[in-house]
Amino acid sequence: MFFTFIIVVILTAIVLVVAAMTIAKLLAPRSFNPQKGEPYECGIPTRGQSWVQFKAGYYLFAILFLMFDIETVFLFPWAVVAGQVGVYALVSVGFFLVVLILGLAYAWRKGALEWK
Repeated sequence: MFFTFIIVVILTAIVLVVAAMTIAKLLAPRSFNPQKGEPYECGIPTRGQSWVQFKAGYYLFAILFLMFDIETVFLFPWAVVAGQVGVYALVSVGFFLVVLILGLAYAWRKGALEWK
């Protein structure tokens, strides 16, 4: 019974995705202007190659920023109700902060936070 439900959900998802893509393909406006295929950067035509490799350090820096930004998002609701949640929540958040501080120390030691 449970597996039948799972199969029905998966088939429904597949049908809905295919239907949405088909409807979008049929209703989407089409423009066959050759300028659409050209690279575009802030209104200025590019010179040289458009495919430029970026250093992986930029992506690592961005991921670390997002990680600590999400940390703030998780801590804010806890800070709002800190007086009502009790000692267990304080210990849980303390453990959460210790793990994040260890992650920050690791990234700092590896040089991931240096902008080169």
